[in-house]
Amino acid sequence: MTSPKILLTRAWGRLNVLFGRGLVISVGSILIVCLAVSAGAFLFLNTAAPRSLTISSGPAGSTFHRTAEKYQKILAREGVKLKILPSDGSPENLRRLADAKAGVDIGFVLGGAAGDKDFDQLMSLGSVSYQPLMVFYRGEKRELLSQFKGKRLNVGPAGSGPHALALALLKANGIVPGADTILDETDFDDPGKELREGRVDAVFLMGDSTASSVMRKLIRDGSVRLFSFVQTDAYVRRVKVLNKLLLPRGGLDLGQDLPPEDVYLVGPTVQLVARESLHPALSDLLLEAAREVHGSAGLLRKRGEFPAAQEGDFRISADATRYYASGKSFLYGTFPFWLASLIARVLAFLVPVVLLLLPALKFAPMIYRWRIESRIYRWYQVLLELEREAFKPPMDAARRGELLRQLDHIETAVNRIVIPASFGDLFYGLRGHINFVRQSLLAHLPPDQTDTPA
Repeated sequence: MTSPKILLTRAWGRLNVLFGRGLVISVGSILIVCLAVSAGAFLFLNTAAPRSLTISSGPAGSTFHRTAEKYQKILAREGVKLKILPSDGSPENLRRLADAKAGVDIGFVLGGAAGDKDFDQLMSLGSVSYQPLMVFYRGEKRELLSQFKGKRLNVGPAGSGPHALALALLKANGIVPGADTILDETDFDDPGKELREGRVDAVFLMGDSTASSVMRKLIRDGSVRLFSFVQTDAYVRRVKVLNKLLLPRGGLDLGQDLPPEDVYLVGPTVQLVARESLHPALSDLLLEAAREVHGSAGLLRKRGEFPAAQEGDFRISADATRYYASGKSFLYGTFPFWLASLIARVLAFLVPVVLLLLPALKFAPMIYRWRIESRIYRWYQVLLELEREAFKPPMDAARRGELLRQLDHIETAVNRIVIPASFGDLFYGLRGHINFVRQSLLAHLPPDQTDTPA
């Protein structure tokens, strides 16, 4: 069996015979450079979408966590694994996203959670839902938050979703920590029990950090009330991140008439926030999942209202902007995700080759001609220097004989040059000029020395 080395040697020899060594080397050099650039693009550019993602959600059973589970099932259909990391809520999600070492790609973040901090490394894929603030209380009906002054209010643990918002709304009503009102930050497992037993007068809850089952239980508990923000328009204008929401009478249970009257709520939107390194294809896939999960009508949203390109604390990513304008990219919108990812990798390899190879091949003939001509013209340089020496006085027979021997050496070296027939005129022209210089030297020799020295 012939070894690969021998086969390569034979192939190299045939190519040299057919096209000339210069052309083979020129084209080969161009191909090697193109392949090197393509390999670099293939290895280092973010061409193929990863097959796994990590999302920071919320506590088990919370709205955020249940939404993440829905995303997980949708992405699994496309062969993408979504790992869910439970959290304490929106603030912890934001901290994880801001920390590159946390390994989190996306997370749910409430509008306003960023505060005055700047997160240049993060971007938003848009708003995906509303997150209402729900205030449950015991006792007689109250219409204003200011009526809770002097009471014991649970605003949730520091860093939870409702904590900062509750403090802001209470402050707007003249209720601040340290006065006669007690602001409790305990994370209750059963806030309904705390209300019924009189340990607190009101609790502020949000779905990002409280299980949905707990909130449903509170709404059905006849001993507690759900606060209605009758001043919603004023709150929305005062706090920019808030939205006016209406929970209609009977919206939760028509048979039991829950709630027994229209309830006005306020709350921020939930943003799907990602690190700026998120692959465009995964951005499209996540927005497709968000459209499937949040696109239908609900108690607090209209059909098709979410996801939406609402810019809040974070800039909307360029990929999300393109998605909202024209849908999924052509490649990932036409083919299955796995096939589109494979095509993307192939294109990432081929495109640099084509872009470099087409213009490079236009220069290949020029490079080839230059290589051939350089073999000829470098001997012209030697020949010119020898001829200049012949005209420098004094010129005796010994010096002239040395020049003739040098000329013979030049002619021998030139005769060994292998060039294609298409450049024969240059080759024979050089040999003719060598003979011309020899005749010039011989013309000045005495008659008995006209033979070329041995």
